[in-house]
Amino acid sequence: MTASKTNSASPLMVILAFAIVYIVWGSTYFFIQIAVKGFPPFILGALRFVLAGAIMMAWCIVRGERLFGVKGVQHAAISGILLLFFGNGIIIWVEQSLPSGMVAIMVSSAPLWFVLLDKPKWSENFRSKSIIAGMLIGLAGVILLFSDQLSEALAANESAHVSMGSMALLLLASISWSGGSLYSKYRSTEGSITVTSAWQMMAAGIAFIPGIVYRNELGGFNWSDVPADAWLAVAYLVIFGSIAGFSAYVWLLQVRPAMQVSTYAYVNPVVAVLLAVFFAGEKISAIQIAGLVIILGSVLLINLAKYRREKLAERTNS
Repeated sequence: MTASKTNSASPLMVILAFAIVYIVWGSTYFFIQIAVKGFPPFILGALRFVLAGAIMMAWCIVRGERLFGVKGVQHAAISGILLLFFGNGIIIWVEQSLPSGMVAIMVSSAPLWFVLLDKPKWSENFRSKSIIAGMLIGLAGVILLFSDQLSEALAANESAHVSMGSMALLLLASISWSGGSLYSKYRSTEGSITVTSAWQMMAAGIAFIPGIVYRNELGGFNWSDVPADAWLAVAYLVIFGSIAGFSAYVWLLQVRPAMQVSTYAYVNPVVAVLLAVFFAGEKISAIQIAGLVIILGSVLLINLAKYRREKLAERTNS
């Protein structure tokens, strides 16, 4: 990403895109929970991403955009599978055997992997004490946020063997998401953001199909038995979670530093917890409130570090 590309992005559009990624993606936890009650997980993944990809491709055709650039499709398919199939698919699978609090903690390690894998930004990120501090503080806040649930889950299963294979897969999911994000950032060379996002989602949706066959999810599944709220949840996930949220995320990767964009991993659990409190009647403890405050403080710290650096660069160039 060049400085000119960063500076050309409208500040209002950047704020709007961050708001979508922060809030909408945080809300998808709530709607996935509803949708998965009506759909098997791999059918849900395929349905969500194939529908979203098809809608976006239709929109690209209406706009007269070129859909079939070979390099663009190849790069979008690779990043889409890394992001949406491995990044999301592994999480769906692992949550069958690991506590959700532990899963949330592992997923929230994504900013750590962004820093470690973003080689072009190593010198910038590792020199910034504010970025490193904000990243570690944010991870600590996520641990506090889910400490009650994690303690209860571990106490209930203290004699159970926690599968190291599942933990390894979850770590792979976090690494895959970070690697796919960086691949999308640096290797998307053809087509608009809309075209890129459409192919990423379509490739991921198709990648879920072998899982449907392997798990025989269609055996005994009756589409007419799916409750209305599950269909509405899928509609929300397609329109807001995938088309709006994922497109905003891919665009942000092109116009903002990857480390800054990765702060979504800290804010999403905050939104998920707040939705659970207001709409599902769940209680929030003092420790969780402290975790929320720490997480938001860490995001502010990381963003302030980037803001100061950009202002310094502007003064130097002027």
